[in-house]
Amino acid sequence: MDLSFGAEYEAFRDEVKLFVSEAWPRGADAVCDRAVQLAFVVAAVERGYLYRSIPKKYGGSEQEFDSLRESIIVEEFDRAAVPWRLGNQGVGQLVPTLLEVGDEWQRERFIRPTLRGEYVWCQGYSEPGAGSDLAALRSSARLEGDEWVINGHKIWTSDAEDANFMFGMFRTEREASKHAGISYLLLEMDQPGVDVRPLRQINGATHFHEVFFDDARTPADWVVGGRGQGWRVARVNLKHERNLGSGQAMRRRFHQLLDLAQSARIDGRPASRDPVMRERLAELECLVRCVETTSLRQLSAVAHGEEADIGLPLLVAKLYGSEVMDRIAGLAYDLIGADGLLAPTDSGWADLQSGAGEIDWVDQYLFVLAMRIAGGSSNIQRNLIGERGLGLPRDLRATDVAR
Repeated sequence: MDLSFGAEYEAFRDEVKLFVSEAWPRGADAVCDRAVQLAFVVAAVERGYLYRSIPKKYGGSEQEFDSLRESIIVEEFDRAAVPWRLGNQGVGQLVPTLLEVGDEWQRERFIRPTLRGEYVWCQGYSEPGAGSDLAALRSSARLEGDEWVINGHKIWTSDAEDANFMFGMFRTEREASKHAGISYLLLEMDQPGVDVRPLRQINGATHFHEVFFDDARTPADWVVGGRGQGWRVARVNLKHERNLGSGQAMRRRFHQLLDLAQSARIDGRPASRDPVMRERLAELECLVRCVETTSLRQLSAVAHGEEADIGLPLLVAKLYGSEVMDRIAGLAYDLIGADGLLAPTDSGWADLQSGAGEIDWVDQYLFVLAMRIAGGSSNIQRNLIGERGLGLPRDLRATDVAR
């Protein structure tokens, strides 16, 4: 089995490496400087490395699709620990959704400033009574003249405190069926009637928030995909959200675990020499390689046009990617011993994705718990894979038992 990209693509990799070395200033100050990040992103777009599938009129570089080049660019940007992902909620979820089902004026109005980090978005999906069963949401929007009037309560909303806008799901058709009565709306966060409250997480951070709406307003035409079509639009949105993480990020994290196993001690010897620990590390190495190989197999299939529908493989990659990252952090937590009682530093999602810098394993151990939930919980992923991918019978629902 040949896992190389070939001479043409390795030459392209060298080109990307050279660009990164010239365009990205090293050092912690650069990582924290928003203007420096934006300058890199703009330069990368001009060279055709970023937002390749997005037309130039919306701020992208409009390149012919090439899955191998896309993969190489992500690998090299991440390898150099460049924080190039500006506004993951907006760039990673809203932008592809607008490109697929949005109106032309919505694309022109929102995509370019979102790509440049000028617009920061949060996602208004989950509610206290509607998490895995999203169609059970109760937050509502009623049309009054040329505005939607919004009331309700969203929870687990990432980055809501810093967001300029929200894309969210609201019930607009009171008499329609559960899935048919929902619309996908855009709204401004800085307005009367929007109350954002932080949620303190187990690692001490406040990455998530709850958002309360009390007669908040948004223009009537800020609905994506048509009135009452929110469930269809949300499925478009979620297929992009579920593409979380990468095999490369997992590999870097595993290597950091190996470094920890070399420095940690069991009975006075490096933990990596302990038979039980070596067996656990070997098992993890096998799992990491399985995820990497599956990712490469899917990449090859897309490159050769062998699979048009990548939905099921994305579900599998999401499920096992989050499970393996959880096991890596769990083993690291066992290795750090009494240091596991120390308070975490909240290195968070960005560090988890980039694999850069010093690792706070306590924070990682606590934070990866969220990976089993974000983008669809692991149990829901298993149901989808079993029912839609393998043709297994549906799980028993509460309504089935009642009958």
